[in-house]
Amino acid sequence: MAELVSDKIKRYLQTTEYLYHRLVLLVGKMGSGKTEILQDVANDFGTSVININLALSSELLELSTKQRQLRLPEILDQIADKAQSPVVLDSLEILFDKVLKQDPLRLLQDISRNRTVIASWNGISSEEKLLYAEIDHPEYRSYNVGNLMIVDIGGTKTLDSGKDIKEVGRV
Repeated sequence: MAELVSDKIKRYLQTTEYLYHRLVLLVGKMGSGKTEILQDVANDFGTSVININLALSSELLELSTKQRQLRLPEILDQIADKAQSPVVLDSLEILFDKVLKQDPLRLLQDISRNRTVIASWNGISSEEKLLYAEIDHPEYRSYNVGNLMIVDIGGTKTLDSGKDIKEVGRV
């Protein structure tokens, strides 16, 4: 299964160069094998997987809460700048922390404007929605799906409804 999904990711990467956001999301529930798949893809491209929780937490440690909120997008962009292409991101849970007051999908889209990004997403996807966490979880997010490249662990979906992505979950 890991080879099949990683092949789908590689095919999607070929089409991202023509997109406004060069972002491919690997969507699956926790424990579904996303990290292993990302490691396979990174190895094939001669790059490494960046653990965002680890990288960001060490950068944010010395900052106040307000500074963390303001500087997080810039720091995430700097982390992506240091990586080889494609940028492969895993363990994104810190981006959903309510204290940081960020829109995780928008952050990923912003850093994928000038580089190709593959990122794991703990959740599920359908033809209309991209979800993170369970509905009663404090970090729950629900997005209407527009032009996103999504590889679902259970299958592959190309979602291109032409709509803008708007968060409909809790802020």
